[in-house]
Amino acid sequence: MFNLARIRGGVHPAAHKDRSSALTIGSLPLPPRLYLPLRQHAGAEALPLVKVGERVLKGQLIASSPSELSAPIHAPSSGRIVAIGPILAPHPSGLTVNGIVLDTDGEERWVELEVPVNPFEESPLLLAERVAQAGIVGMGGAIFPAAVKLKQGTRHEIKTVLVNGSECEPYLTCDDRIMRERAEAIVDGARLIQHILRAYRVVIGIEDNKPEALAAMRAASEPYGAIEVEAVPALYPMGSAKQLIQAVTGREVPADARSTSVGALVHNVGTVYAIHQALRHGRPLISRVVTVAGSCVSNPRNLETLIGTPAQALFDACGGFTREPARLLLGGPMMGVSLPSLQAPVIKGATGLLALAPHELRHDQASPCIRCASCVDACPMGLLPLEMAARARVDDLDGAHDYGLRDCILCGCCSYVCPSHIPLVQYFQYAMGRQDERRSAERKTDHIRRLTEARAARLAAEEAAKAAAKAAKAAKVKLAATPTSEAQ
Repeated sequence: MFNLARIRGGVHPAAHKDRSSALTIGSLPLPPRLYLPLRQHAGAEALPLVKVGERVLKGQLIASSPSELSAPIHAPSSGRIVAIGPILAPHPSGLTVNGIVLDTDGEERWVELEVPVNPFEESPLLLAERVAQAGIVGMGGAIFPAAVKLKQGTRHEIKTVLVNGSECEPYLTCDDRIMRERAEAIVDGARLIQHILRAYRVVIGIEDNKPEALAAMRAASEPYGAIEVEAVPALYPMGSAKQLIQAVTGREVPADARSTSVGALVHNVGTVYAIHQALRHGRPLISRVVTVAGSCVSNPRNLETLIGTPAQALFDACGGFTREPARLLLGGPMMGVSLPSLQAPVIKGATGLLALAPHELRHDQASPCIRCASCVDACPMGLLPLEMAARARVDDLDGAHDYGLRDCILCGCCSYVCPSHIPLVQYFQYAMGRQDERRSAERKTDHIRRLTEARAARLAAEEAAKAAAKAAKAAKVKLAATPTSEAQ
């Protein structure tokens, strides 16, 4: 145990966790059809390896990752591929994305899995590659490929592995339940990560409003001296990696830097459990625990859910709705996104499905900023949200960047405390999207320029080669026409 550092800012939203956290993780009937977006991770879209009509086994690789910053996709159940193409995206836009549609056959036949005998005897790089092949991404919602983080141990000295069990978002209790019910597996996964990164110690950070999870994780960690379980204050956004690092280690990650710069790496408890499953049992990431909650849900609880399951199936398993929801959310109320339809599928980073009533939403109209600086006090990154929003509103992207837009973690604390009800975080999301578009256009322009220059160089080389060949041919003709001394 050690003294915790105080983090700046943050808020204390109502938790709304009691109903779903009281019940053990439930099972879900096998859905007749699964919808699998080809992009459930940060990075490039996965590439399909199957064809329409092909039969697949549970756990079979059906889409490969085109680059390291991507993740493959595996069949969550056995069945037949019925479509490859546009499917509904779990995104407020209601647009479609490329995906694979799988009709399940009810047989749940597994592909043959490669199970390591003793992962602690294998090299760290080989274990990291196994994690990559299992398609594991950040399960707390960040969806960053886990193997990319694990390979940081070859480039940086990682002193501390932080297992993030904070779960500070209201309503969400999936991490709480897996820590209570699967503590030994999480501790084993943490030890495997420590082995891969060659870290000195592991700290499991859990908010102090989860006493059962703290007790379970401490009991499971007791045999291992290098693993500590620490209670951190129940403060949003304690679950953010930079805030958890600062609270536990006392070190602040510099602006525009990664956590490796202070010798730390953070993995969500769900990610750690998935790594345990991959390295101990050879299982790819094909399911996750999802919180189904909100006052419109008859029986809120956590459900073990196959990736690709439509949201409707989860709400049905919880008894349906007590009344028509005012809003459906994927994730928590602070950082989650609106669901366009109950047919939208669960993806790897889906921590929760919320059906909220009108009284659980904010309906106040936005009014002009009164310069009270409440958003400044609440910002955990020490930014000036009012200044960033003022510039984002008029498309001054460079100005917003100068005020630290890149360091914004989109936690929503500023919007939560704003007395004028200004949707600050939406301005930041808009500005970040525009910046991404601009960078993409610049990359495209650069690519076209390089292609143009390469073509010009190639044509010049071809012309030079033709000229050289022509000169060589002329010289050969001239040499053949010149009389020799013997003929003379």
